[in-house]
Amino acid sequence: MKKIILKVDGMTCSACSNHVEKYLKKQNGVIDVSVNLVLGQVLIYYDDNINIETLGKYINDSGYVYAGIYDEHEENKKDNSYIYLIILGLLIIFIMYISMAHMLPLPLNLMSKPINYAILLCLLTIPYLIYGKDIIIKGIKNLIHKAPNMDTLVAIGVLVNFIYSLVNSILIIIGHNNLIKNLYFESVCMIILFVKLGRYIENNRKEKTKEAIKDLVKVTPEFALLKTKTTEKKVTIDEVKVGDILIVKPGMKVAVDGEIVKGSAYFDESFITGESIPEKKKKGQKIVAGSIDYDGLVEYKALNIGPKSTISKMVHLVLEASNSKMPISKIVDKVSSYFVPLILFIAILTFIIYLILGTSFNDAIIHLVSVLVVACPCALGLATPLAIIISIGTSAKKGIFIKSSEVLEMASHIDTIIFDKTGTLTYGKLKVSKFYNYSKYSDEKLLNIVANIESNSTHPISNSFSSYQINKLKVSNYKELSGMGITAKINNKTYYLGNNKILKNIENNYQKEEEKLSKNGSSIVYVVEDENIIGLIGVKDIIKKESKDTIKKLQEMKINVVMLTGDNEITANIIGKELGIDNIVANCLPSDKTKYIKKLKENGKKVIMIGDGINDAPSLVSADIGISFKNSTDIATNSSNVIITNNKLDSIISFLNIGKKTLRNIKQNLFWAFFYNILMIPIAVGMFKNFGLEINPMIASGAMMLSSLFVVTNALRLKK
Repeated sequence: MKKIILKVDGMTCSACSNHVEKYLKKQNGVIDVSVNLVLGQVLIYYDDNINIETLGKYINDSGYVYAGIYDEHEENKKDNSYIYLIILGLLIIFIMYISMAHMLPLPLNLMSKPINYAILLCLLTIPYLIYGKDIIIKGIKNLIHKAPNMDTLVAIGVLVNFIYSLVNSILIIIGHNNLIKNLYFESVCMIILFVKLGRYIENNRKEKTKEAIKDLVKVTPEFALLKTKTTEKKVTIDEVKVGDILIVKPGMKVAVDGEIVKGSAYFDESFITGESIPEKKKKGQKIVAGSIDYDGLVEYKALNIGPKSTISKMVHLVLEASNSKMPISKIVDKVSSYFVPLILFIAILTFIIYLILGTSFNDAIIHLVSVLVVACPCALGLATPLAIIISIGTSAKKGIFIKSSEVLEMASHIDTIIFDKTGTLTYGKLKVSKFYNYSKYSDEKLLNIVANIESNSTHPISNSFSSYQINKLKVSNYKELSGMGITAKINNKTYYLGNNKILKNIENNYQKEEEKLSKNGSSIVYVVEDENIIGLIGVKDIIKKESKDTIKKLQEMKINVVMLTGDNEITANIIGKELGIDNIVANCLPSDKTKYIKKLKENGKKVIMIGDGINDAPSLVSADIGISFKNSTDIATNSSNVIITNNKLDSIISFLNIGKKTLRNIKQNLFWAFFYNILMIPIAVGMFKNFGLEINPMIASGAMMLSSLFVVTNALRLKK
């Protein structure tokens, strides 16, 4: 199975995207489809036996236009449609003046010359018909394809109005001057202008929702410094090949993903991690395209280029999540598929009833067109996808990458969060937790001695001292003491490092300190110089500094917090007590964690599992939402639903808040879209005519535009 994101032109409302989705799903070789109305894209999962050209043909056959494969580096076309809007906006003032001059004491009242009045208005309407021809053509085409959409409603409304006015104009020319008040050319112009204006505003607002994707694409530079045998050469990114040695200098951006082969520097990766503090990278470590070199000249080997690069994976991750659908949006899609045919039925029924009741043909036409125009499903179609795109983009900027929009909706229902301990609540690496210095040396010098001796050991505890090795010392007579520790000589002095067994006959006056360290879960390292205890060090897996606050906030949100760990009960309880977690399950194998999660779900709990994404893969998949902390270069190769690249535990709070606010925003948008139609359709039908509440096609088109504008503006609030 393969997947690809293709561009689709011509979709204007949820009825359009629904039709494309349904049509494509019926085609041979297509496994699954998800259409994004806002981005004008379709995510297709398809068999290996069909090609992209065939998929493009399917899109064209559905009545819309295949616009190629999505390319994150492709420049956006500049929208110059505002020029036409300005010209036709000024012209509409003149048209309205001519149409309304007879109602006010204004000069140039052409109604006194019916033929001139009819011909002039008819001619002035033609530019608007040309400007709106795309709407009319698409609308009729979709009706022929039995997939009526917003364009269909507008097209029928415009054509009915224009043809009715044109017929009356011809009758006026042959002498029926009494029909002069039955011309509605200005309504045709106003409907097209308002629809186009609404789409222009809508498209410009929608462009703002794509900022996260644009920002990701822009972080990579256009050029790289290639190291040659004799010098360095400036080349374009397209010229770089895997294995090339590239150079990055202070202030420059890393051109492609790579591995440092020479030098070291601090790199700013905030565009991926959301973390503003630069991180030091040295030989053997990987760097990501777009990272900014702060302070050192570095040579690195090119690893990932083009579609395989971290940036490309990130962009596609965001796009795929944007193209996926929330459960609530699937309900909206179902409603929308019946909406346009229902509106067509109501409009025709309204027209027939008015004729049966003896109302004039002219009045029946006005109500038919008003119903068609006012009931535009635009707001309904934008309500969900806009909110999803903004939220997923905002999350990405914070270093939270969400793989599907369903996760956003599920986040608002979570009542239980399970944490793995090692690497999640703790750093996953042994560190010095407490240090007692009983020597004549400074802390720095004593730790340097310990680090130099420990550098010869393969024991896990030795890693906790590596950062303290400031100066390299000559270590001799190194020996491991089974069950006790290690011994070595530096400057003719003999040192012993290990547990209290290395003390032998040495008097231990520091048992209280040892007991204190043991109680907080530390492993003990005594430092003995010749026959004197000169230091006592506690080593343990340190709790992340934000863990305690994060747990407390989750508990304040009425979320049940559980810690599952493979550690023994004593260590687990010490960590749990320090974090304020009451529910602790120790001695857990990966299979035990999975069983525990399944049991919770069977009891109706909505569960998040948070782990390191490696040993916890089965439990991450078993939970309703799996969250992992991963290195940015591994962003797309994970079994979790959410990847937190900034490695900050408190990002979980941000994720939960984003999920809740997104769902609330969608519900607000849907309420407005449905409320608007429930309110405006009866008015357009004329049910409140006796109360003086009535609209014509011009007002209907303006109301339709405002409805879409409200939904777009409300969704944009999520950016804050």
